[in-house]
Amino acid sequence: MDQNKLSLCCLALVLGLSACGRTASGPSPAPEHSVPVSTPAPAAPTPTPEPVYTGPVNMLTGLPISEEYADRRPVAVMLNNLKRALPQLGVADADIIYECLAEGGITRMLGVYQDPSQAGSIGSIRSSRPYYLELALGHDAVYIHAGGSPDAYAKIKSWGVTALDGVNGPYCGSSPGSNLMWRDSSRRKNMGYEHSVITTGATIAEMFQGYSFRKDHESGYTYAMSFAEDGTPEDGVTADTVTVPFSNVKTGVFTYDADSGTYLVSEYGQPYVDGNTGNQVGVTNVLVLKTRCSAISGDDKGRITVDLTSGGTGYFACGGKAVEIRWSKAGRDRPLRYTDSSGQPITLGAGHSYVSIVPLDSDVQIQ
Repeated sequence: MDQNKLSLCCLALVLGLSACGRTASGPSPAPEHSVPVSTPAPAAPTPTPEPVYTGPVNMLTGLPISEEYADRRPVAVMLNNLKRALPQLGVADADIIYECLAEGGITRMLGVYQDPSQAGSIGSIRSSRPYYLELALGHDAVYIHAGGSPDAYAKIKSWGVTALDGVNGPYCGSSPGSNLMWRDSSRRKNMGYEHSVITTGATIAEMFQGYSFRKDHESGYTYAMSFAEDGTPEDGVTADTVTVPFSNVKTGVFTYDADSGTYLVSEYGQPYVDGNTGNQVGVTNVLVLKTRCSAISGDDKGRITVDLTSGGTGYFACGGKAVEIRWSKAGRDRPLRYTDSSGQPITLGAGHSYVSIVPLDSDVQIQ
């Protein structure tokens, strides 16, 4: 082979080897399908727990209360309930309403206020009876009244009741704010002189500052009542309506309102309204206590006695359900106690309570 042919063969071999070492140029083939990019889902926000209330609690309702009034003696006010004197004032603000017979089949109420400063007008204020004193003493309360039966006056003194009297005491003025109580001119004109005594929560708070009686509970005082956010009794029967006859004059009716979780109160065939607002009174707890109510022999006014020491049976309604209960009161200065049929203390719903104290033969209807 001559020199020229050898050179051409070498050149061809070099070019072939170079071509084998190069990467092919041009676009890459498209994939058969596309894969979506995965985006992590945002983490669910951690729910913020509701703060647990750790402040002072109203021992009469289980609801929050200001530190100033947590250990104060409550105020118990005698309230008229004659149809002529309605509407009452300030009853929607009472932590507990007690209702008992007076005389002639009529009833009166005792409104108990742990913090009266939150109430508006309160009244009309009427006269005392001994069993209302026992209810007030059971709460270590300051008792406000306007007059009283001879027996009530005797027991106010002998039992050492802190009683502020708007009739035979220096506590009634002639104009609003002039004293602890006064006679309202409109009520005096339209309802009668005896139905005209009123006060206000603000006046009570202001006037009490200058009085010398004990304002707070003594050290170690307890009111051993349990409350829960939902006090509906377990195994209770349906209690949409609780009808409570006191006499042929007065029947109370409590109708459960699921929207508010309260029993709306009626009497005399009409809604029981607070004259301060015109709204029907609603309570969380309805308690009915049966006991012996007896006429006082020889009393020319037809007054009665109400036995608050022997205990007995009754009913508790809350949340649209009701159960039978037993009640007791260890002494005139001891609080009422409520237990279930097995003797265990009942738990009330946190809120206001209405306690009807009726004769043994009262035909209470729960439906």
